Amino acid sequence: MSPGVLLQHVVPQKLLSRVVMAATRWRLRPWKDLLIRTIARVYRVDLSEAASTELADYPHFNAFFTRALKPGARPLDPDPAAVLMPADGHVSQCGRIDGDRIFQAKGHDYTAESLLGDATAAVAFRDGVFATIYLSPRDYHRVHLPLAGRLRETRHVPGRLFSVSPRTVDEVPGLFARNERLVCLFDTDHGPVAVVLVGAMLVSGVETVWGGVEIPPYAKTMVTRDFRGVSPAVALSRGAEIGRFNMGSTVIILMPKGFSLSGTLAAGHPVRMGQRLGSVPSGV
Repeated sequence: MSPGVLLQHVVPQKLLSRVVMAATRWRLRPWKDLLIRTIARVYRVDLSEAASTELADYPHFNAFFTRALKPGARPLDPDPAAVLMPADGHVSQCGRIDGDRIFQAKGHDYTAESLLGDATAAVAFRDGVFATIYLSPRDYHRVHLPLAGRLRETRHVPGRLFSVSPRTVDEVPGLFARNERLVCLFDTDHGPVAVVLVGAMLVSGVETVWGGVEIPPYAKTMVTRDFRGVSPAVALSRGAEIGRFNMGSTVIILMPKGFSLSGTLAAGHPVRMGQRLGSVPSGV
């Protein structure tokens, strides 16, 4: 194990994340402007896509990090059978779910049950397909719904906050099923779809359009919220924003057997929200 990954096992992950959260919300103009300019330069952020290119319009760094884009900056695949890419980033891994097992990296996998925190929910995705999308600091950090659907439930699963960088993913067994995360289960016309927002060291904030800030607080026990009896129902259109990472991380999509992934997807490929992730089952 590399020294950097070994260090993650012993440092106070959640304390460090709280410190970063405070720092990225500090409204002192010289501080937030310095952070924005530094990140934009180091990671070559394309500010021309942002709804606002003026630093003064962002009250703190996190507002810049979760910035909206100009209308039309992420056109949706026009094919109604297309499942949409939920976020900008790079494909960490994608492919078939082997029974209940999801591939993480060479030598590592984890189960759908451990990721979702529920054995019953995992059954629907047996032998289905998955895609794991890594969001780097340069990316657009809002997450969108791959298919039109109604929110069935969310599950805040407690856990660690390991980095989700490629090196750490390669070295920490079952990382995505160990980190703190918010599981969102949607019912669509083509079957259930799971969107899992995975927290990470220093970048562990998760927010949804229906619940506001979900993480932190960090959970000590699993917290499940059932939305099936909520009126009005949380019904969202294809491509609608469902949430955002306050700082970046990873989003994992699970779909049942019968769904397919785009043949052009492969580990390491850059992707953009709205592109074709895959297709719904034919004839459904």
